[in-house]
Amino acid sequence: MTSVHQPTKPHLRATLFLACLAQFMVVLDVSVVNVALPSIRHALGFSEDGLQWVVNAYTITFAGFLLLGGRAADLIGRRTVFVFGLGLFALASLGGGLADSRTMLVVARLAQGLGGAVVAPSSLAIIMTSFTDPAERHRAVGIWGAMGAAGGAAGVLLGGVLTDLLSWRWILFVNVPIGLLAAVFAERLITEGRREGATRNFDLTGALSATVGLSLLVFGIVRTDSTGWGDGSTLGLIATGIGVLGIFVLVEGWIAKAPLMPLRLFRSRSLTIANVMIALLNATTFGMWFFFSLYLQQVKGYSPLMTGLIFLPMTLVMVAVSTLVSRIVLRFGPRPLQIVGMLLMTAGLLLFSRMTVGGSYVGQILLPSLITSVGMPFTFIPSTITATSGVDAEDAGLASAITNNARLFGGALGLAILAAIAATRTTGDLHHPTVAIHTAHQALLDGFHLAFLVAAALAFTGVLVAGLLMPSSRLQPEHGTQPVAVEF
Repeated sequence: MTSVHQPTKPHLRATLFLACLAQFMVVLDVSVVNVALPSIRHALGFSEDGLQWVVNAYTITFAGFLLLGGRAADLIGRRTVFVFGLGLFALASLGGGLADSRTMLVVARLAQGLGGAVVAPSSLAIIMTSFTDPAERHRAVGIWGAMGAAGGAAGVLLGGVLTDLLSWRWILFVNVPIGLLAAVFAERLITEGRREGATRNFDLTGALSATVGLSLLVFGIVRTDSTGWGDGSTLGLIATGIGVLGIFVLVEGWIAKAPLMPLRLFRSRSLTIANVMIALLNATTFGMWFFFSLYLQQVKGYSPLMTGLIFLPMTLVMVAVSTLVSRIVLRFGPRPLQIVGMLLMTAGLLLFSRMTVGGSYVGQILLPSLITSVGMPFTFIPSTITATSGVDAEDAGLASAITNNARLFGGALGLAILAAIAATRTTGDLHHPTVAIHTAHQALLDGFHLAFLVAAALAFTGVLVAGLLMPSSRLQPEHGTQPVAVEF
């Protein structure tokens, strides 16, 4: 593409906008299909068990290729990889929207996940290397984090609106013009960034073991929705995935000359604990969006459009609060904000666990949704900033990939566990010989209540982790200095 003008200085506003737009789009596609699943099942003839792969196909490839995508951004070039990922994501979305069979849709979602695994870490790496002033970088990362947090809630809103007003296919078609236009503008406005000569030392063994191990582990986790945790094949997949990841750690720590993921990064206590916080937060939020959406549609009987509109206040509050958090994190440091955020998440989830079949909108729907909407950015933004601060520019894509992995694995594992708990409770209520269940709705609610209580316990675990283990150092705002990275 030699005819295209290549910028030598970053267009910071354009760079931030394009990186945030891309992150919003790939995170949104984790949840956008949830509301449309009944329509997809009717149109393409999915079975109840098969329908989960419309969601899980995206999650598996997204998680499995994140590390590889992050390292490719560092080694090949962040803009080059970013543009490639956007193009792949857009074309895969077009294929999914045109799908006339179950197989075609699932394959398209697999390709979408691969595109997302390339876009997500490269978008954050571009921000980290384009903004050289630490204070500006923190604000930019905060905005990027806000787009990620809002993308999950906005996915339900957009999915409901498009499904009701147009067709389920438009939840995929809408990505095509956005992705292609973003790729064109990114090529023109974003500066390239890579480590010269690094491609000669690409860690192929580490890349393969990480990708295969992560994919098998996520595949095993998501299968628990249909097989349960005691199924032999499911446990075999999980054990194999863990074993292959063990090989990956061995390769990275003792064998590879230029490791895909240098284990030295995890010597930073702030980076390690921040990623634990991100994993705990998303273990609660993925389940919250899932069960809240089911409650609105299956218990309250709302349409996809009404369900999406109910998520609108959550999205607006998250964006507004994220702007505030990205400004005050330098003043107070990450730990106090993380504690406040997880306390709010705990309170909101406890309120969700008290929902009833005939509950009011203000008391049982609006209030807990607003409380959790404030808690999410208070936790996610300082954790994201801490997890990517003080990392050398050559490792920016890798640090971004680790952060995205923490988010996705926490969410996938948390949702699988919470879904299994809820399903077990609901099934037990419906079949218990001595317990009188008046309606199927009440049985569903009993399962949801237990899932929300467990999610609240996970959120409170985050309070303890932040309070006891997160370093108390504040991030340094001075120009030309790197944020503090507290070591073990």
